[in-house]
Amino acid sequence: MSECRRRVAVLGCTGSIGVQTLDVCRQHSDRLEVVALSAHRSIAGLVSAAREFNVSAVALTDSSLSADPRLSELPDPHRCGFGMRAAIDMCLSDEVDVVVVAIVGAAGLHATYELMAAGKTIALANKESLVVGGDLIMPLARPGQLLPVDSEHSAIFQCYLGEDMRSTHKIWLTCSGGPFYGCSREELERVTVADALAHPTWNMGSKITIDSATLINKGLERIEAMHLFDIDLDRIEVLIQRQSKIHSMVEFADGSVMAHLGASDMRIPIQLALSYPDRWESPAPRVDFRTLGSLDFDAPDADAFRCLALAERAGMTGGTLPCVLNAANEVAVDAFLHERCSFTDIPRIVEGCLDAHDVQPVSSLEQLDEVDAWARITSERFVTSLSR
Repeated sequence: MSECRRRVAVLGCTGSIGVQTLDVCRQHSDRLEVVALSAHRSIAGLVSAAREFNVSAVALTDSSLSADPRLSELPDPHRCGFGMRAAIDMCLSDEVDVVVVAIVGAAGLHATYELMAAGKTIALANKESLVVGGDLIMPLARPGQLLPVDSEHSAIFQCYLGEDMRSTHKIWLTCSGGPFYGCSREELERVTVADALAHPTWNMGSKITIDSATLINKGLERIEAMHLFDIDLDRIEVLIQRQSKIHSMVEFADGSVMAHLGASDMRIPIQLALSYPDRWESPAPRVDFRTLGSLDFDAPDADAFRCLALAERAGMTGGTLPCVLNAANEVAVDAFLHERCSFTDIPRIVEGCLDAHDVQPVSSLEQLDEVDAWARITSERFVTSLSR
């Protein structure tokens, strides 16, 4: 084993980002060593990855599966922990250099906070950590400790390299527009789950794919960027870039604009988060700009895609309201995926929860847990009322 290899833990190794992270580790096995893995329920995926990379430190966050006989196939089944606490603890080991937090949803908040507090370097692919708990997490961050994995935030991070962030005029946060670009609110009323899962560009998990279809992912990413780059929300502009080749841009005070361009492949920002400050050979096919044809831009339709406006409301208000936004959206998206509500019911559910919440300043993880629980109960009531 080469001592110069970076030792990587992957929280959420069986999800879309986790699988692509392992692909990067596979391609750069001379530079990266996978030493710890977690999954929520996918035992087959966890066992397969642990055996391939010969990883004995593993965790299954769904403790109800602790007696599953398939776990005996792990390289060292006696070192398998259960629950989120076990997943966090294995990442706190001195044997881990960098942790990829690829857990979907608010579940990643506690992991991100504890690992940051312990001084671990984090490759963050869980936007909810900063959307919900940015007020608590960012004060812990030291330079180079928190590396963004989202393609847009990685792009912004790279645009700032060597620049004075204080001279920023605006951040242009790009998006493809999702599968329903150009649709009216009336047309969105007829959207099916299959329609919403057919993203035109990116390969993502179902929850994130629906977030892309409603455009709430851009609203969440604006809030995340506000925390990451310490910039007012009204200076972060959402811009539709249909080809998904410009991943975001930073416009400076003098009118200069730095843009990050490249292939639509999440392995590129994942790899940079693991290699920074170095750049390694590309894990993805390169873009031939001679054949690209054109780059198209447009403004998002906030009337048809109401989640954008709701996210802006939460981000501008701050406090505990982004926590409510995130939790209500998770419940609404799950209801839509299980055909318990319509596509356009998602913003209705979220708005109902925002209206019902008494906003407080963020003070602790325990407070955010309570707000999250309240928002999930409240949004579930809205789902039930819509289905009657």
